[in-house]
Amino acid sequence: MKILLCDDQAIIRDGLEMLLTLEKDLQVVGSASDGAEAIELAAQKQPDLILMDLKMPGVNGIEATRDIRARFPHIKILVLTTYDDDEWVFDAIRAGASGYLLKDTPRQKIIEAIRGTLDGKSFVDPAVAGKLMSQLVSNQKQPASILAEKLTERELDVLRLIAKGFNNSDIARQLHLSEGTVRNHVSAILEKLGVSDRTQAAVIAIQHGL
Repeated sequence: MKILLCDDQAIIRDGLEMLLTLEKDLQVVGSASDGAEAIELAAQKQPDLILMDLKMPGVNGIEATRDIRARFPHIKILVLTTYDDDEWVFDAIRAGASGYLLKDTPRQKIIEAIRGTLDGKSFVDPAVAGKLMSQLVSNQKQPASILAEKLTERELDVLRLIAKGFNNSDIARQLHLSEGTVRNHVSAILEKLGVSDRTQAAVIAIQHGL
């Protein structure tokens, strides 16, 4: 699995690269010092996942995430930052980040989050998860019936499980479906909701009280 690192501090990039090279299934294919360089390397290296810092000079991580996700929706973005301010968290998720970790996250948790994100799960640091959920609930504006107008009953079942962090194989077992059928449902859900990934679909589900 190809990983791209983006952080404006060289010592952080070097430390992450040393950490990830210990894992046989992970390969660091590039290292960027700001968002603009991350966008350029994403196009060149086509990584599976980018570990993205947020507050950087020039093009920041939010702007880079939005640009990369728009151009390369198959590339996952996992935020790794020191900032847990509400604005950073919400903007990162809205920009298309699949997860949000703080830099004091233990080594094994970072590895777990990388593998899980690539497997379709979402990881949000416990320190910011409460803020995110509270904001989504307080901003709830539309009833679940709005989603029922867009999605079939089975697609709603799948979306509920996506919102709980289940991956395709988990959903298949829960609903007694094949993984191929679940993949088709997920693709249909993303298209109907006008979003590019599972995290954004989960946010919409929570906003609608699903």
